[in-house]
This record gives sequence, C-alpha cells and structure tokens, in this order.
Amino acid sequence: MNSRISVAFDVDGTLIHQVGEREDTPRYDMITLFKMFQNLGCQMYVWSGSGMEYARRWCERLGLDAEVVGKGSFTPDLAFDDAETALAKVDIQV
Repeated sequence: MNSRISVAFDVDGTLIHQVGEREDTPRYDMITLFKMFQNLGCQMYVWSGSGMEYARRWCERLGLDAEVVGKGSFTPDLAFDDAETALAKVDIQV
C-alpha cells in the first residue's frame, strides 16, 4: 500500500489557461505549486476532461513528471481544478 499523499491537477484552466482562441499558456503559479508537492514526496497525477492523451501532451510540454490518469478514475487525497468538483478527499478550486 502506498502511503504517499496523492495529488491530482487538472490541465485546462488549472495548469494552463487560454489566452485567445488558439493560444494556451502555462499557469506558472500552479506549476510551482505542483512542483512543491512533488518535492515534498507526494504522488503526482495529471488528468483532463479532454482525455489522457491531451493531458500527456501537456505534461511533456510543461516538463511535469506525473502519472497521467483518466479524470475521476480514482479518488486522490487532494485535487486542484478550475471548476468546483467532488473528485478528491479534498478539492481545491483555483
């Protein structure tokens, strides 16, 4: 059994935000928070309502080392999302 805290971040609106109709930009405040949890030894996950391949591409673009999973496929300890959700033990809307 894994005793590390599991932390999930959504992609759209959380790790990135849309500037125009075609241009997405990183949210460096959220990326810094992601890396802080990672440095604390948490098990990191990234997911997206747009699918796993989409989330995987953004992880690569942003240089994030995380397991990509289907959104809502399990209940992490903590989840960050731009929308109000009930996906984790503790959900934080950003």
